[in-house]
Amino acid sequence: MHFLPRDAQSLRPELGSNLLRALRPADLALLSPKLEEVQCAPRQILYQPGDDVGHVYFPCGATLLSFIIPLESGKDVEAALIGREGAVGGIVSHGRLPAYARTVVQFEGPALRLECVELEKAKAQSLTLRQLFARYADCLMAQMFQSIACNAAHSIEQRTAKWLLATMDRTNDPAIAITQEQLSGMLGVGRSYVARVIRTLKDRGLIDIGYRRLIIQDERGLRDTACDCNELVSRHFHEVLEGVYPSASDQNIPEKQPLDV
Repeated sequence: MHFLPRDAQSLRPELGSNLLRALRPADLALLSPKLEEVQCAPRQILYQPGDDVGHVYFPCGATLLSFIIPLESGKDVEAALIGREGAVGGIVSHGRLPAYARTVVQFEGPALRLECVELEKAKAQSLTLRQLFARYADCLMAQMFQSIACNAAHSIEQRTAKWLLATMDRTNDPAIAITQEQLSGMLGVGRSYVARVIRTLKDRGLIDIGYRRLIIQDERGLRDTACDCNELVSRHFHEVLEGVYPSASDQNIPEKQPLDV
């Protein structure tokens, strides 16, 4: 990981974190001098279960991080996909607690990094800062609740379509760099099941298959195939943190107006 100290004056627009954009200027000013710009490498592990959590990471732009739960069987299952709407690390706790999940860079790119101790200092100075991150904690919990329900109730085809769409909305790119083996790990199912689903989606003209990537060809058709879990999570984000949840159209949005928290 490469990083350099952030300029205390501003955040570069191309490093847009929707969550940080939602902060009031005075609250952002508490964090900006301590933020570091980092470049996350693909498949980089930020935290292993049990690691001391010393930093918060805010994915920016099309960078995607995953919470991965390692199982005794040797399989890894994705618990949540985090993009520019959120953060990982000590964002919702008091920091420096042991990590429960493995945190992995799913799609490379920029992020902003902050020491947990600096975040706690800023929280102590601002009620609105504490409130905004508490709201994000609620949204993250809703996302994980929905993921549990989805894994229990929806077909592999629905879940595959949902995952591809969630990724496209965050990266603003219909070409998703992932292998079928990696996707099966994200969904927690056997590769043969995913291979059959991918072949079916391709035969229906919804996706195409490239070298180590899947390309969405018919977004509308894929949304009709997917379960409604993405929409339910997006709706909750909208009610709790309006304008923060990513969509395919906000990759290069202008600076958002701070939320009234």
